[in-house]
Amino acid sequence: MSTSTMAENSHSPFGTPAPTLSTERTILRQWCPEDLPLFAALNADRDVMRHFPTTLDRAQSDAIAHRLAQHIETHGYGPWALEIPGVTPFAGFVGLMRVGFDAPFVPAVEIGWRLARAWWSKGYATEAAIAVAQFAFETLDLEALVSFTVPANVRSRAVMERIGMRHCPGEDFLHPLVPPGHRMRRHVLYRLDAHELAANKG
Repeated sequence: MSTSTMAENSHSPFGTPAPTLSTERTILRQWCPEDLPLFAALNADRDVMRHFPTTLDRAQSDAIAHRLAQHIETHGYGPWALEIPGVTPFAGFVGLMRVGFDAPFVPAVEIGWRLARAWWSKGYATEAAIAVAQFAFETLDLEALVSFTVPANVRSRAVMERIGMRHCPGEDFLHPLVPPGHRMRRHVLYRLDAHELAANKG
């Protein structure tokens, strides 16, 4: 979807009412138009996008933001915009999304994140992801969450492990949206069940 096509839509999900989550240092909220340039810069950063097939241009980035905001509006949850009060109005996103492709573990809800490089290694992704997992299990009453990435993405895998997720090697898969033969097609799958989060908390 191009930026011009988005502008022509009669309805925009940006700024629509949605659940907001808060942690000690972060706020997870619905997206707003002011997030778009910062999100575009994040998606154009080769380091941030190292474990994705390609960086994104502004139109591609805006289209993804629109889709994420629409998911929140439609389902009452989604990949929330991550705000760090007093630090930055937009650091990236952390949240939940229904898996939209065919795989043996689908249907499933994914927990995921993508932060600008300036906010790496500060614990923000882990802190926000724990709040998101609690919302998934305690408010949405989900039984399990999944997360996945390429094997080399050690940073993201470390966040998965810090929030209590476990790698399930038997469920590693070839991502159907990545072309056959591409070096990033193989993905590792992690799981977190509601009782596991409760055990980690207690």
